[in-house]
Amino acid sequence: MDSDQDSNQGGTTEGGRLFFRSEVFRPRDPARRRAPTGRTVTEAARQIPVHAECDVLVVGGGPAGWAAAVAAARRGARVILLERHNHLGGLSTGGLVVWIDRMTGWDGQLLIRGLAEELLDRLPKDVVAGPPRAAWGSRDAATAAWWALRTAAFHGIVTHSPTVCPEHLKAASLEMAIEAGVELVFHAWGAEPVVEAGTVRGAIFESKQGRRAVLAKVTVDATGDGDLYARAGAAFAEDVDERDIHHCMNTSWTFGGVDMPRYLTWRAEKPEEFSAFMARGKDAVGFFDKAFASWRDDVALFMGPRLAGYSAVLVDDLTEVEVISHRLMFRHLDLYRAECPGFERAFPMLSAPQLGVRHARRLGGVAPVTREGWDGRISPSEIGVSPSLSPKFAPVSVPYGAIVPAVLEGLLAPGRHLACDATSHSFLREIPQCWLTGQAAGVAAAIAADRGVALRDVDVAELQAGLRRQGALLREGAAAPA
Repeated sequence: MDSDQDSNQGGTTEGGRLFFRSEVFRPRDPARRRAPTGRTVTEAARQIPVHAECDVLVVGGGPAGWAAAVAAARRGARVILLERHNHLGGLSTGGLVVWIDRMTGWDGQLLIRGLAEELLDRLPKDVVAGPPRAAWGSRDAATAAWWALRTAAFHGIVTHSPTVCPEHLKAASLEMAIEAGVELVFHAWGAEPVVEAGTVRGAIFESKQGRRAVLAKVTVDATGDGDLYARAGAAFAEDVDERDIHHCMNTSWTFGGVDMPRYLTWRAEKPEEFSAFMARGKDAVGFFDKAFASWRDDVALFMGPRLAGYSAVLVDDLTEVEVISHRLMFRHLDLYRAECPGFERAFPMLSAPQLGVRHARRLGGVAPVTREGWDGRISPSEIGVSPSLSPKFAPVSVPYGAIVPAVLEGLLAPGRHLACDATSHSFLREIPQCWLTGQAAGVAAAIAADRGVALRDVDVAELQAGLRRQGALLREGAAAPA
């Protein structure tokens, strides 16, 4: 969901696995998961209507799914995009993760380009907050300190980490999809893959019209949780380190009517008072979190408290996280209004329509991204370049095989459920990386559908050429490890 890098201590434990040691919260009572009853009901066999047929079916309209759909359509494929909500953008819009994580390397070079760059460039300038391009990579102490409070400087370095208006991001995402020729189907929940002889042929979705199917030459699982590939029999991993934030869940929210410049000045100039306020909040509320800057000076963003010990694929857990988060929003409001400078007139503006999930499953893929690959090596099948976790690491090469299942055909899996180890997932789950892998999946899917080849046999040179034509940043050749 969010990077939480303001809390990163810059250290590691257990051989370098644990990077984000931000505070997480575990409720005293575990989720009230219903015990299996042991009973079943029988659903009668039925014929499912085929809603449509296409070249590329994308299930999920979050950052990865949106990018895949637009990229495939621009490559000439007939694309259908199923989305369970009424908007595009997923957590970047409906999840209120409007603080977009780092898109630049530590030298200030823009690494996440292509559709991601085009999308943000389309937004009106007054709905995007962040450092000017000339400041990207700056190590000036005063400049970095100022932007650090506004979630755009880490380790003393200014980065391109914009905060954007979610409604404008929804609108721009929609227009780019329509312009590309993507056929949208909202209020459609991708339920089951259609699988024949180990190959995914489309998916069944649930809607107000009941169960319907879309058949496709290539299917893109952009659910974020690997729902389709898991049900199709692909291998996946679920392991997490529960001290790390990247498995936590919560519902984000915003408060309006605030004076964020006043709040940030108080936080910077009187850190002892701020720390005391946070301590009182924890005593009074239990789970208490800081306010973040947003795209407006009168709107505060809350991306926590981060709740540990829950599963993103268990409905009782999802329900309990929603209940806790919504209750916490109003407990935060009371305390912030009573004690926090700049929040005297705060009001509840919006709780996110979508639950903030950071981790559910990770694909068992052809070429996972692992901790060993942070040494500067360039994959010959590179589909994008990700910023690294800290200045001591080089940018990370993302290979095509990270979105290709090892044992399942007909499906690609970009986004936060791609193939990687638990530590690499800490940054590969972020919104810019979802745009990156989604765009690559879209181009690859369109090529496979056009050429009639298996996804694992897509010509990498053609894929990379297609990505470059769409503005993505790729490097030349393979390099020896640094």
